[in-house]
Amino acid sequence: MSKGVIKKVAGPLVIAKGMRDANMYDVCRVSEERLIGEIIEMHGDEASVQVYEETSGLGPGEPVESTGVPLSVELGPGLISSIYDGIQRPLVKIKEKTNSNLLQRGVEVPSLDREKKWHFIPSVNAGDEVEAGDVIGTVQETDVVLHKIMIPYGIKGKIKSVLEGDYTVAENVAVVETEKGEEVVGLMQKWPVRQGRPYKTKLSPDMPLVTGQRVIDTLFPIAKGGVAAVPGPFGSGKTVVQHQLAKWADADIVVYIGCGERGNEMTDVLNEFPELKDPRTGKSLMERTVLIANTSDMPVAAREASIYTGITIAEYFRDMGYSVALMADSTSRWAEALREMSGRLEEMPGEEGYPAYLGSRLAQFYERAGRVISLGKDGREGALSVIGAVSPAGGDTSEPVTQATLRIVKVFWSLDSNLAYKRHFPAINWLNSYSLYLDNMEKWFNENAAKDWAKLRGELMLLLQEEAELDEIVKLVGMDALSAPDRLKLEAARSIREDYLHQNAFNETDTYTSLEKQHMMMQLILEFYHVAGDALSKGAKVNDLVNIPVREAIGRFKYVEESKTAEEYKNIVEELKKECDEALSRKEDF
Repeated sequence: MSKGVIKKVAGPLVIAKGMRDANMYDVCRVSEERLIGEIIEMHGDEASVQVYEETSGLGPGEPVESTGVPLSVELGPGLISSIYDGIQRPLVKIKEKTNSNLLQRGVEVPSLDREKKWHFIPSVNAGDEVEAGDVIGTVQETDVVLHKIMIPYGIKGKIKSVLEGDYTVAENVAVVETEKGEEVVGLMQKWPVRQGRPYKTKLSPDMPLVTGQRVIDTLFPIAKGGVAAVPGPFGSGKTVVQHQLAKWADADIVVYIGCGERGNEMTDVLNEFPELKDPRTGKSLMERTVLIANTSDMPVAAREASIYTGITIAEYFRDMGYSVALMADSTSRWAEALREMSGRLEEMPGEEGYPAYLGSRLAQFYERAGRVISLGKDGREGALSVIGAVSPAGGDTSEPVTQATLRIVKVFWSLDSNLAYKRHFPAINWLNSYSLYLDNMEKWFNENAAKDWAKLRGELMLLLQEEAELDEIVKLVGMDALSAPDRLKLEAARSIREDYLHQNAFNETDTYTSLEKQHMMMQLILEFYHVAGDALSKGAKVNDLVNIPVREAIGRFKYVEESKTAEEYKNIVEELKKECDEALSRKEDF
């Protein structure tokens, strides 16, 4: 341990002298109040300490003590359903200890409850060979999450003893004989947040994270283990998109990071998630969720740590073989924290005052996502998918954080304020968004969703792109100048926008659409376009075709319950053909 004294205080940054024996990223205790901080720069015997608590009132000469260990998180039973701040301090326990709604500085509370006992059931016996990553037993953490206790990294040997029973996270459950002697294994392990957890192999991103959101699954899907960015201006629906993905995405565990967003947004999450019924299990959504609430009124430096805290917890559950979805809301606030600390360190600024290393820091964060084979002999497959919201000022996506993010992520869901003002949600602009995972996942969709999935998706996108071109003509010369086939094309594209891409998150049936139903909806809209186009080519009037009554049934198909879709689909197709034939029978004879 290295001990020094404060030389200078600059906001959340403290310069300490006499710290020659300390190391980069060591955790420090600052002043007599033992505020928690982290060394982010060293010059000789001077250390720049990023303090994660309020520093007002600190002055030169106060003690600074390095603990000799990097900023780490505690990983073990008790994580699920917890609400932490950016450095994994349990907010509920802090409130109980201080009896205050505001964070008090200098409060020390363990991240995991040291008194609660968990029932440990071993899955290995004395004499079994084990290595890092091997599961030695389980704890039923919540009704829906089975917590797997793994051998920590760096331990390999033979189980000497392991006993079933009720233990706290601080107690040992097994003893392992290694070449260097005996090592004890408890329910809890620690891991430094800035270091990615190791794995055996990273797998190709060739299967989707099914979300039930049609515009995402059909047009711009994200792979399991993939990374996506959701940039958009204020009020365009970033948070609602993330809430929908947290609730409906095909993930076992959700880690939700509120990184510097306004307190009322995080309050919504805290109030809604416990009440939301998890569609997968019927239980509360909180029974498979970890929340990291680091709102805008908390210390700015802790925003920077919150992203790393969240992704380390997510990697831990990934290593158990679970599919984890991590929501970061928003990385812009994280980048602003970086910018402030960089300014305090008097570093050479990059574009718009952000540090020159902004891009590499973002890349280090996003590269920790992936679908992997975990350490251990059983070859568990886990996935960590990361969806990061970006909040560019005024929705200007040319600013540095959005541009640096887009160079890294493979999926871009561009939220459009114009669509939001028209009450078209999710307000994802289909002309600006993209997914680079499409080619990798085409085979999966064709094999598991429908044989013609990629073909139908291509037709939908083509109609939407052609509609944008025709819109320009309509604005210049009016609808009457269009040919009959072009008018039909505009009507089909309108049906795609209003009946398919528009989705009501508050409607019990429409909030989630299975891939099977998405396929039927695509088929219906394109069936109308093709059958009507055929009748048009044979002489039917375009006005008769675009106003056929069955179009209302096509538009309302999204509100049909999943169990009744096949029958309803069949009825609509029959009615469509019948009404197009009737329109054809009314054609004028020349």
